[in-house]
Amino acid sequence: MELSIAIFGLAAAACWGAGDFSGGVATKRSGVLIVAIISQIIGIILLASAALLFTESVPPTSDFLWGAAAGLAGGIGLLALYHALSIEKMGIVAPVTAVLSAIVPMTFGIITEGLPTASQLMGFLFAFIGVWLISRDENSPKIEMEKLKLPLIAGLGFGFFMILIDQVQSSGVFWPLVGARMATIPTFILVASYKKQIKIPALNFLPLIALAGLLDTGGNVFYALAAKAGRMDIAAILTSMYPAVTVLLAWVLLKEKLKNRQWVGVFAVMIAVVLIT
Repeated sequence: MELSIAIFGLAAAACWGAGDFSGGVATKRSGVLIVAIISQIIGIILLASAALLFTESVPPTSDFLWGAAAGLAGGIGLLALYHALSIEKMGIVAPVTAVLSAIVPMTFGIITEGLPTASQLMGFLFAFIGVWLISRDENSPKIEMEKLKLPLIAGLGFGFFMILIDQVQSSGVFWPLVGARMATIPTFILVASYKKQIKIPALNFLPLIALAGLLDTGGNVFYALAAKAGRMDIAAILTSMYPAVTVLLAWVLLKEKLKNRQWVGVFAVMIAVVLIT
């Protein structure tokens, strides 16, 4: 594995993990849609500014369309994730989302590039065990599917984002991601208008929302760089280690407590991500 893939992939994981924490805290106080809209607007400003600053060539229309498709998939994932983070513990939502967002591009890799290694197959087993331990109700042997629904939608959205954004043919990074934001921002505004949830948050929460937008954008950029540096599926798996950052921040800053079996599940998921890599 090239060093650049590892550096960019882990940088994306750090950004997305901290961004999920910031976005999750913000949505508990300001609402999912308005946080998503403001963070995406911040993202498009940053991306367009970076594209102009680094004089990145404007890609063909097809790359903007791939970016838009990726943006819609990732946007669905972001809304599902933020909503899940606003009603469930971060240490439960983030690992489940991460495993599925890793498995989706890995499955794509199996179809296009062949079967994974034995260690990756073992990683799938650890992933399933981890999800079961994290989501199982203490008084019931059954998995609470209701708690899994939003993290699963988020994982699928992020997984398809990773696949679709990798279809961009040009060497540029910023403009295709601008295309992604151009698709998500109007969609989020339309949904918020329909649900009558457009409400400007309190000024004291804007810095936290801005931070979430900055970190989400940074994660997108670093993932795109990692995918261009080597295999898309390896880049996707590396970035899927972000729950380690989210869980650490929730534990340190919010004093979130998880049951022992849930911690075992979290660590099983982390092992799964490492094995899948």
